[in-house]
Amino acid sequence: MRKANRQVGSTLDDFLSEEGLLEEARAVAIKEAVAVQVQKAMETEKISKVEMARRMKTSRAALDRFLAPGNASVTLQTLSRAARAIGRDLRIELV
Repeated sequence: MRKANRQVGSTLDDFLSEEGLLEEARAVAIKEAVAVQVQKAMETEKISKVEMARRMKTSRAALDRFLAPGNASVTLQTLSRAARAIGRDLRIELV
């Protein structure tokens, strides 16, 4: 009888760390998670992109960059403005 194949090799985190990409990958993942939450709230509350940009006091192009997958170059200020624009608070914690 054949045994189940146990974990072979390293984890994805190990691989990304070895390649020097772990922190960037985490930053992209966090930003994308927040962007998805903002998009869902916009849909639920029927907030257009034009209205969202106005609430954030930014341009529609800047909002599109914020919502774009893979674009991790976003500031804490932008994240905070997006949260406030949908009536939420941004909470960041170290774990």
